[in-house]
Amino acid sequence: MGLISEFKAFINRGNVMDLAIGVIIGGAFATITKSLTDDLIMPVVGYIFGGADFSGYFIRLGDLPAGFKGNPESYADLKAAGVAMFGWGEFLTVFVNFLILAFIIFLLMKVVNRVLTKPEETAAGPSEEVQLLREIRDSLRK
Repeated sequence: MGLISEFKAFINRGNVMDLAIGVIIGGAFATITKSLTDDLIMPVVGYIFGGADFSGYFIRLGDLPAGFKGNPESYADLKAAGVAMFGWGEFLTVFVNFLILAFIIFLLMKVVNRVLTKPEETAAGPSEEVQLLREIRDSLRK
């Protein structure tokens, strides 16, 4: 019974629960960021650079397998067939997604630090202990 009670105490600690909540919220937040990147930002970037789907840019490194029935210009079809490719467009999409997520987390942490950090109070004068020590020092000098 000792092992179960230790495990219960471990799970009920605030740090573990905070971590679990953070992972769940982070997963949901990553979905929102992925949608922001895939559905809003990358189509604009693709339009500016002349392509409708930026994640479809790739360089095929390997040959098409025998019996390939997909579109040889489709990144998804080639990937499903196991063709070696340098998918720089997909990587760029994921990298932009990461930068957006990192920037948003940076902004959130900046706000949280501003809210949680209390300005240090400036003391009007020396503390009572310091004042007493000064009086003792002055008495000893006489």
